[in-house]
Amino acid sequence: MAEKIDALIDDLHAEADENRSDTETPDVGIIMGSDSDLDTMAGAYDALRDLGFEEVTADDRPENRFTFESYVVSAHRTPDLMSAYADTAADRGLSVIIAGAGGKSADLPNMTASIAFPVPVIGVPVQEKSVDSVVGMPTGAPIVAVDAGKSYNAGLSAAQILASEHDELEERLTAYRTDLEAGVADVSRDLHARGIDGFRDRDR
Repeated sequence: MAEKIDALIDDLHAEADENRSDTETPDVGIIMGSDSDLDTMAGAYDALRDLGFEEVTADDRPENRFTFESYVVSAHRTPDLMSAYADTAADRGLSVIIAGAGGKSADLPNMTASIAFPVPVIGVPVQEKSVDSVVGMPTGAPIVAVDAGKSYNAGLSAAQILASEHDELEERLTAYRTDLEAGVADVSRDLHARGIDGFRDRDR
């Protein structure tokens, strides 16, 4: 088993040594402590895809300007892999990392933030009991975090960070917000027009 972890670590270091341009490397890294976290972390994938990102895999490196990658990295079971992922993040072209972890000792986001610094890390507590662990960083060791399970917001936050350097992403985020506002306006008008009873009965 150790050989498999070592091979992953070697791959990360090899990618870091390639000196690829920003257009050839993922912008966002999504990591989680276990594949059991995937359902909760799926929101981050959804948000990035909604904003036009594509996923980079071992078999597919899309030519899309904005991309993301994903790995399972356990702070407790594979600390060397976590360290290698965080340590090579900047050299592999990552601009933001989204890290999700569950349980009371949800250390993956925190440790990744410490090692990957100054690459920003957005922590996603997979469970409510993980919140204190994820947000409990000391002064001088920053991490951004969303509420438990709110990985979609983590994806949006990653895009916001990137948008400071990419007008195209800023435009996509603005369009996304405009659509939200329009949706609220439509519901508000419908509620006022129908009244509460008619509004509740509209889909029955």
